[in-house]
Amino acid sequence: MTEPDQLTAQRLQEGFDALNRGQLDIAANACQQVLAEHPDMAAAHFLVGLVAVEGDERRVAHRAFKSVLKLDANHAAAWAQLARLNASEGRIALAEDALKEVRRIKPTDPAVLDLTGTVLNQLGEYETAKAFFAAVNRAAPGQTPYMMNLANALVFNGDIDDAVEVFREVIRIDPRSAQPHWGLANAVKATDTQHIAQMRALVTKYPGNDRAQSFLYYAIGKECEDLEDWTGAFEAFSAGAASRRRTVEFDEAEEDALFGLIRERFTADWLAGCAPGDPDPSPIFVLGQPRTGTTLIERVITSHSLVHSAGELQQFGLATRRGSQYVDRKRFSPGLFEAAATSDPAKIGALYLQTTARMRGTTPYFVDKLPVNYLHLPLILAALPNAKIVHLVRGAMDACFSSFKQLFADAYLHSYEQREMARHHIRYRELMAHFREAFPGRFIEIHYEDAARDLEPHARALISQLGLEWEDRCLNFHESDSGVATASAVQVRQPAHTRSIGRWRRYAEQLTPMHDTLTAAGIPAE
Repeated sequence: MTEPDQLTAQRLQEGFDALNRGQLDIAANACQQVLAEHPDMAAAHFLVGLVAVEGDERRVAHRAFKSVLKLDANHAAAWAQLARLNASEGRIALAEDALKEVRRIKPTDPAVLDLTGTVLNQLGEYETAKAFFAAVNRAAPGQTPYMMNLANALVFNGDIDDAVEVFREVIRIDPRSAQPHWGLANAVKATDTQHIAQMRALVTKYPGNDRAQSFLYYAIGKECEDLEDWTGAFEAFSAGAASRRRTVEFDEAEEDALFGLIRERFTADWLAGCAPGDPDPSPIFVLGQPRTGTTLIERVITSHSLVHSAGELQQFGLATRRGSQYVDRKRFSPGLFEAAATSDPAKIGALYLQTTARMRGTTPYFVDKLPVNYLHLPLILAALPNAKIVHLVRGAMDACFSSFKQLFADAYLHSYEQREMARHHIRYRELMAHFREAFPGRFIEIHYEDAARDLEPHARALISQLGLEWEDRCLNFHESDSGVATASAVQVRQPAHTRSIGRWRRYAEQLTPMHDTLTAAGIPAE
């Protein structure tokens, strides 16, 4: 294994520094320069893996970290990164094996502890993860990446005031870093324009850095909304969406083909002809479009003493891939659903239950709140026929605009351009209409607006439909101390409210492309 000379070490450090600033191109270029001269340098391969993780190039990341371990089998951070990747992909056994290696090599190393916390977060063990992040920051104070993970964990666990303090300290240490500004903006309501001015000045220091600019613009937009500066808010959201759109690859034609295939392939006759699935009644799926009240309803359900919140799990999609033995780098594809349609439903159901064992607690029931599971709805009905499914419905313009003004991590790539967002929503509506006709009575539907305006009767009806006895604690969901690792982590700590209903109307003129696309398809705005 090559030891770096002074120039090489400098290049590597520049690459790591660029990665911490979100400058992936600079970091990637540093990797290439070093590996061209030193192809067996473990640190360079490790940086390649980190850059690939940030760019959502999972296969590249896996290869890079495995290359590190071929060169240095005791590279604890590479093992930890593999644990993180495997956990996020539902490979729980592989993740746990990697964590064992981590603990063997460097049980107290801050980087290792930090990544262990990240893996625990992915496994839904939010409180334990927070303890790891806190320990990391005690062992290595003032390290902004560790501080950011602690701050996010504090938000997940409802410790908002503590999170705000950490975000502010990160900004004090590294005022040029974009992400903590976004975290702060989402954690606390703005009361003046001071932070907005700071972020607008910072935007100019990131020319061409779409990733950093998207964090800042979305943060500016959120704080402008807090101050009821609707013009400033939309300008910022629009700029943020444009920046984010330049960083993602969204193939609309492929999505259209996928939705069409699902409608054609998964029919009442198909379900009737399926072999019996796994009879386990414990899963409750809450699904729909993002930002439609899925987190609100999940919290109502999981406030019940017999129900555990497992978070947004990727496991059903992963079980479908494994059960159908379909290999494709894409998360959703027509080929995957074709293969799944002829697979053994019981096998898919059993794989799902097996891989969620760590996340679903000890109660009789658990909630999987991954919104995009609506694409899997027929497969869920076949694989887990006794599972309950709750579908959230929200007014079209509010649903679309709420996604448009939200910066997502690595999903919902259709949401950063108005017309693309609207056309996606049209396809989703058509798909759900098909499911209602093909599978009547097989899933529960709740309209967000109805629940927000008068929660109690709708909550009582829902709990009854789930076969549970009513508990008053279901109305006090905002007092729950369980973790929430979603974009709604702050909002759901508040009682149900109607402030978001019809919010799109404040931006009606600017949202004309979205509105006209929906109405041309016969979809009402409300």
